Amino acid sequence: MMAGVPQMTANELSLLVKGNAPHFILDIREIHEVETGHLEQSVHIPMAFCLSRQAEIPRDIPVAVYCRSGARSSAIVSALMTKYGFTNLHSLTGGITAWAKDIDPQIEVG
Repeated sequence: MMAGVPQMTANELSLLVKGNAPHFILDIREIHEVETGHLEQSVHIPMAFCLSRQAEIPRDIPVAVYCRSGARSSAIVSALMTKYGFTNLHSLTGGITAWAKDIDPQIEVG
């Protein structure tokens, strides 16, 4: 986890998903990881393309960014905030691994 990077727990994301408020879930893992299992509503943009495709990421609603453990998502959130001025991004603490542990044990992490 990187200092100063906004975080969101699996429980917080679960509440956001269950609520009616608009939100966006960004999966930045590699394609083979996504094929193993992913969060249902997520949009896949591999980490290597997040900066070049940053225009596809909404700026006006909460965005949860996830990877397997939270390290890559923290790095991308930091980079997008620093280089492009995003203020609405959160890294999923513990990544999809935490989601599988705390919310949905049926999801395959790989």
